[in-house]
Amino acid sequence: MDPVLLANTLVAGLLVGGFYAGISVGLTISFGMLDIVNVAHPAFIVLGAYLAFLANDRFGIDPLVSALVLAPLFALGGAALYRLYYVCFERRGEDSLAGPAFFLGILFIVEVGLVLLFGVDLRMAQTGYSDAVWRLGALDLRVTLVIPFLVSIAMIVALRLFFARTFLGRAVMAVAQDRLALRLMGVDAVRVRRFAFCLSLATAAITGACLIMIQPVQPAHGREYIALIFAICVLGGMGSITGTLVGALILGVAETFTATYSGPSWAPMVSFSILLLALAFRPAGLFGR
Repeated sequence: MDPVLLANTLVAGLLVGGFYAGISVGLTISFGMLDIVNVAHPAFIVLGAYLAFLANDRFGIDPLVSALVLAPLFALGGAALYRLYYVCFERRGEDSLAGPAFFLGILFIVEVGLVLLFGVDLRMAQTGYSDAVWRLGALDLRVTLVIPFLVSIAMIVALRLFFARTFLGRAVMAVAQDRLALRLMGVDAVRVRRFAFCLSLATAAITGACLIMIQPVQPAHGREYIALIFAICVLGGMGSITGTLVGALILGVAETFTATYSGPSWAPMVSFSILLLALAFRPAGLFGR
């Protein structure tokens, strides 16, 4: 076995896994903490990617700069979307069955809207570092993989600190565990949940801007990430930010090694085999609460 290829495959797997953690952490918040089965989350990631592409294509704006603008806009959209979800389903106690169908409909609305506006052609942002490669000894690091990795890790660390050390972050954790107890303490659980949902959509904007740097994107790509994102959330443990990162790194490395040594078609099978084995021996996930 070539040690240089082995080292490059490992590093590439870690970089991909870090990005997987970034695209999954929003669902960890909405699904793992709020019990909102937002299957449209990957569609919002693709929407963020297209908006970052549009800013890059029309005005030459770097996707990372676009992410700073898109994140608060997505958060505002999340507030409106959660209000609609709450009034139509959650307040009536119909969220367990009708809620997933609602978000599935949102997914297809976003996808069809993107098709109508942009067509089905692949789109990708172009920056001054799109083809850049950093060489560290025998390692070749694509800058367009390193930057999304660093952005995702920074976002996860910031979220972990926010949930652990701020009152609002602890309120989100509390509403995930016992909504009634939070109400008895005088905290508006609905507002807390709305804020957390807005936060989850803000992460979709940031990772969408990173996605458009990594690979060409077309409207249906959101559906390709649904199973992967849910698998990472379940493998890491429902509602665990740390578990999301660890689970994503495991699947990222597994997929990359499998694609390198056995072919890309085997990668999904190996990833989900790891998920099934983990759940067989630890049903709550690696860091389940």
